Amino acid sequence: MMRGRALRRTRPGRGRHTLGGTPSRHQEHVLYFTDRGIEELEKRRGEEEVTFEWLAEQLRTFVDLNPDFEVPVERLATWLARLDDEDDEE
Repeated sequence: MMRGRALRRTRPGRGRHTLGGTPSRHQEHVLYFTDRGIEELEKRRGEEEVTFEWLAEQLRTFVDLNPDFEVPVERLATWLARLDDEDDEE
């Protein structure tokens, strides 16, 4: 799978990304060219609030239309569901 051109970004705070600076070993984050979709989502719909029920339905619809993405969507959904599980943290 071709991932595109990688760019370096820093992660100064949880969930926030900015260009520049000198990242520490724990802050460095690789941004792939294909992350444009995530940034577009944030830009276009970042102010909206949704429920996880709505998100689950959208993910099901996406997988119905794009069955090749069933495994990655399942992994994303599982990851989101378990974000607060302390037992899963390494």
